[in-house]
Amino acid sequence: MTRMITTRFLWQSRAALLASLIVVVQCAQSQPADKEYAPKIGQEGKDVVWVPTPHALVEKMLDMAQVGPNDYVIDLGSGDGRIVIAAAKRGARALGIELEPELVELSRRNAEKAGVSGKASFVKADIFESDFSQATVITIYLLPQLNYQLLPKMLALKPGTRIVSNSFYMAEWKADGEGKVVSIRSFFAPALKRIREFVPDSVIEYFTDYCTFFCTAHLWVVPAKVAGQWQSPQGDLNLRQKFQVVEGTLGPGERAIPIANGRLHGEQLSFSAGGADYSGRVSGGRIEGRVNAGGKVTLWNATLRAGK
Repeated sequence: MTRMITTRFLWQSRAALLASLIVVVQCAQSQPADKEYAPKIGQEGKDVVWVPTPHALVEKMLDMAQVGPNDYVIDLGSGDGRIVIAAAKRGARALGIELEPELVELSRRNAEKAGVSGKASFVKADIFESDFSQATVITIYLLPQLNYQLLPKMLALKPGTRIVSNSFYMAEWKADGEGKVVSIRSFFAPALKRIREFVPDSVIEYFTDYCTFFCTAHLWVVPAKVAGQWQSPQGDLNLRQKFQVVEGTLGPGERAIPIANGRLHGEQLSFSAGGADYSGRVSGGRIEGRVNAGGKVTLWNATLRAGK
């Protein structure tokens, strides 16, 4: 009898201990882990899901925009801050505008770890309600419909401002250039994801931080506004403009001839007319430049008479 009571007591004690351990584990599991916030690819935001730009494409975007120490880069929807941080490493001042507060805080920590918190800053704000008119470079990774909504503000930026987009276009505004990132690593990424439980995270990151599908960056340079009637020594210059493409005529009255190859690159205008090549800088209702006629180069200018 004593042995039976002792055995029963022992099993009851073990059961009680096991129950206590289960409660402790459950309580521990119910408590939030004290670890750094880590965003998940595909998590939903206000207008888009979060998908980071691979670092290789970040560098391509900044290369295309020729980002340097004299630039002020603003990233619209800056996510974990990688574009802002990369720009700051090149010596530029950089700002990230991000709506999700957790991503803003993560970006600040990432900038501090990278040693560029003096150059890189982040604000929690809606990009559609933000002023980014002081930027010399704008970077975006937004869906086409969002780019379309931003188009008027983009075109209102200072001529010469560079805009670089990951993958998506700006409606009818054709890009001035594009660049691709191609790596053989990307071909291994899908297979590695399927066996990721057997592969170290560092290996997964090495292969998946390269483009698989969205691997193209597009560059636009904000053009000056030149549409209207200009007066020049060569006669009236009547210009029509669609983004960076310029058409029109040059010359007096019925003797006016059509211009060809009209193009704007920021404030720089160029076109051909009557066998001569014209180029000049647009600023404050004036165009100052040169005309090359048969190898003879002379100064040329025009004054805005009526804008459109």
